[in-house]
Amino acid sequence: MIERAPDHATAFAEQVLPRLHRLTELAGDGGLDRACELIAEAVGAGGVVQAFGTGHSEAFAMEVAGRAGGLIPTNRIALRDLVLYGSRDVAELTGASLERDASVVDELFEVSLVHPSDVFVIASNSGVNGSIVGMALAAKERGHTVVAVTSLEHTAAVMPKHPSGKRLSEIADEVIDNLAPFGDTTLSLGDGIGVGAVSSLTAAYIAQLLTIGVTARLAASGETPPVYISANIPGGDEHNRALEDRYRDRIRRLA
Repeated sequence: MIERAPDHATAFAEQVLPRLHRLTELAGDGGLDRACELIAEAVGAGGVVQAFGTGHSEAFAMEVAGRAGGLIPTNRIALRDLVLYGSRDVAELTGASLERDASVVDELFEVSLVHPSDVFVIASNSGVNGSIVGMALAAKERGHTVVAVTSLEHTAAVMPKHPSGKRLSEIADEVIDNLAPFGDTTLSLGDGIGVGAVSSLTAAYIAQLLTIGVTARLAASGETPPVYISANIPGGDEHNRALEDRYRDRIRRLA
């Protein structure tokens, strides 16, 4: 008889789904209300949501900025902007050196389209790397509100890498736990091999819950929420361009 392979898909689902249910309950109990209110206030006042994440956490920023069903007044700040709009050489994008370098933040601000009314939403599973903590500190120093998405379990278990000795969770005005475990992986294959990372999945869900909460608040206040529709349906491009024109020179959209 052929031995059946382990059901890794079910095992992974048993790790992912309870975390999504916990986030659903958190939102239902009002646990995301303050974050949604802070973002809605900024957008309602003409601000843009500046989303930032490095490494795999950039996926969170992509979920926030420039996608169908998402808010149009959003920017995705990325370390590659230092090459595209700044003076850095493309070779510096290799490896994790920029992600851990706190000194890149001032230049990153200089090349970004940031207005005083903007709000920052910053994602980092560990919450301790230099560029992440530096961005949060720089945003706060410039008077911006900061919402953080991070793993509270992981960040509490590692030492900060920023000269300030701070973690992202210690700087932000509002902190949302992505519920990822220390090390991010949820399944063990033995011999120290961990797989089944969850932070990108839970962060994407959080991004959507925030988007829904913010647009609902804007609609309840009598505004028509500036939301993208899919460019792949008739009239999508025209709808999106018309709304993007409201934020001309305030947002960037790259391929």
